[in-house]
Amino acid sequence: MKKTIAVLFGGQSSEHDVSCVSVQTVVSNIDKSLYEVILVGITKEGSWLLADSLDSIASGQWRDSKTKVVLSPDAQDKCVWIIRNDNAQSIVVDVVFPVLHGLYGEDGTVQGILELAKIPYVGCGVLSSAVTMDKLYTKLLVDTLGIRQADFVAVMKSELKDMDAAVAKVEAKLTYPVFVKPCNAGSSQGVSKAADRAELEAALKLAAEHDRKILVEETIIGRELECAVLGGEECKASGVGEVLAAADFYDYEAKYHNAESKTDIAPELPEGKEEEIRKKALAIFKVLDCYGLSRVDFFLTKDTNEVVFNEINTIPGFTAISMYPMLWEAKGIGKEQLVARLIQSAFTRNN
Repeated sequence: MKKTIAVLFGGQSSEHDVSCVSVQTVVSNIDKSLYEVILVGITKEGSWLLADSLDSIASGQWRDSKTKVVLSPDAQDKCVWIIRNDNAQSIVVDVVFPVLHGLYGEDGTVQGILELAKIPYVGCGVLSSAVTMDKLYTKLLVDTLGIRQADFVAVMKSELKDMDAAVAKVEAKLTYPVFVKPCNAGSSQGVSKAADRAELEAALKLAAEHDRKILVEETIIGRELECAVLGGEECKASGVGEVLAAADFYDYEAKYHNAESKTDIAPELPEGKEEEIRKKALAIFKVLDCYGLSRVDFFLTKDTNEVVFNEINTIPGFTAISMYPMLWEAKGIGKEQLVARLIQSAFTRNN
């Protein structure tokens, strides 16, 4: 008997469009001889709709669907309700694959609903999803490992009412240029680099459009490196890939719309650095209580070749240019096998 898998995509975050691309890769690599797939798209406004095909996702027509989907939190149901023309049909769901990047999907909210419903799901649990979505609290936990990170200052949106005081708080600890990031956002949305006070003020305002907590970090000059982690209690790290950004930094535009940005899945690194990054990626994955998958990002400093932790993504992209699947392909795990392993991990989470 086939199992039924509900795949969630879209979402209310600023990474909605990236999710709609990632889901096409994921679903194309699900073994249809084993699984019946229900495509559940979440609009930017938060409506849950049934998508009838991958073509409708590629064209965007799924957003016009009149068929609503409700995920029941009742642990006795373990189902989704499909609502067409005021008629409701329940379909039992065996497993859920959230392909949701950013807030309201990667942050523990959807994971909490699935825990209530007692439906197995792919990826990190409630705690790790919430903590890793928040860059500030990620830093605080990773600090316990003694792994070098960029120095930082946390600024609350409410502090921007007195912009002079907020800027002074940053300038007292950090020197320009600095990076300014919303604590809870991904795909470099709302992130900018500030070289002076005027740019810092503009950057703080931009970040505040995405979150009430803002992280201001020292600039680390060096190579941008990424490592993929796969598994549960027994997890493994991939090789290390390098991001070659076409812009000053790997922002949203450089990542998804600039063809000059490149990724190298087999970069030349100083002796011992690949293994150091792999070990640190696994340590970070474990201290943050991650499960299933994550991509851990680092810098390798220009002058000293020091490994500096940057951030972690618990539902990394699965687009054509996404590092996570490419790193595993380089290790002989193709996309279909990778997706199969991720789905299987959902069933073994509590074993």
